[in-house]
Amino acid sequence: MGSLRLTLCTGILAVTALAPAAHAAPAADAGPVSVTPALPGPGTDVSLRVRGCSGRQATAGSAAFVSDARLTGSQGTLSGETRVRSSLGPGVYDVTITCAGSVITGKVTVAGKGAGQSAEPGRLPTGDATPVAPVNAGGGGTAHFATVATSASEPDTAQSVTGLVLAGIAAVAVGLGARRSRRTR
Repeated sequence: MGSLRLTLCTGILAVTALAPAAHAAPAADAGPVSVTPALPGPGTDVSLRVRGCSGRQATAGSAAFVSDARLTGSQGTLSGETRVRSSLGPGVYDVTITCAGSVITGKVTVAGKGAGQSAEPGRLPTGDATPVAPVNAGGGGTAHFATVATSASEPDTAQSVTGLVLAGIAAVAVGLGARRSRRTR
């Protein structure tokens, strides 16, 4: 009986871990435009998410950005990435999103130098060596895929439910298998 209890507890833990994180810290939200990290510093890579756009592609521009961000997505939510200028001073900057013939506005708050910068493991922060325009660095013909909306970055509700159901079935199968092997001994 202990094995079945352990299996059920493990299954519940797996379902909890795989469930969408409703309690996760939200990005800075200034209406339909959100920026992650919430308070980027100069030279920081940022992710933008825009809600309320009927198109599948948009462009987000700001004096705070090295270059305009290309946003892609579907179902009214678009996302993309860009970098905050390394020479930028702290302050609040306007962000203008051009989407399907309409304009959506938001703001990004830039912190002082050194704030919000996060280098990838094994990689040094870029500091002032940030390019001032998009750099075409090849990519082996994959540039097209960077501008084409392939899918949302998060699973939708149906995918989440399917994953949870499959995790539950797997947990029950492991429990029943353990119970059966214990009885045959």
